[in-house]
Amino acid sequence: MPKLALYVPLKARPGKETELRDFLKQGAQMAAQEPGTSTWYALDEGDGRFSIFDTFEDESGRDAHLSGPIAKALMAKADELLADPPQIHKISVLATKG
Repeated sequence: MPKLALYVPLKARPGKETELRDFLKQGAQMAAQEPGTSTWYALDEGDGRFSIFDTFEDESGRDAHLSGPIAKALMAKADELLADPPQIHKISVLATKG
């Protein structure tokens, strides 16, 4: 069972919603290449709000993800696509169904 997670709410810059949505869809392909990332979700919360939720078995997997290609790509595009800087929430998983 994954024990750790990240929750990253994102607000698109006005007019950049489609570009952010497309960027997030590409993130799934990058996450598939990360052995330490158990699950990775890009969510559309409506009204230009999106988020990323991903899970990890241990801190080393989470740390590798935070310094990996998805995080680097997001930070490189943040000023262009996001209304505000990303807020990365490190959280713990209490229970899962699976």
